[in-house]
Amino acid sequence: MAKVFTVIFYRATTDEAARAAYVELAGPAIVEAGGRVIARGLPLAVKEQGLDQRSLIIEWDSLEQALAVYQGEAYKAALEKLGSSAERDIRILEAVD
Repeated sequence: MAKVFTVIFYRATTDEAARAAYVELAGPAIVEAGGRVIARGLPLAVKEQGLDQRSLIIEWDSLEQALAVYQGEAYKAALEKLGSSAERDIRILEAVD
């Protein structure tokens, strides 16, 4: 299988401190699991029906890596910090050769 990408859109965040605490733990957990953050932040431009919302793209060498991070204890600890303070849309896509 080709590389895969996790694409995350933050639809809403009600507690920026909780999101920051999540990022502090999630970033190292993702890197340790083999993920590479290739883009993050607010969009530079929004077209058609796009929303001006915080986004993140993570590159993985395999689908197994992308899925395994969510089962790891380090990422679970990060999710506990986030709690219900963010509504996110997470998608995993296969890279095009």
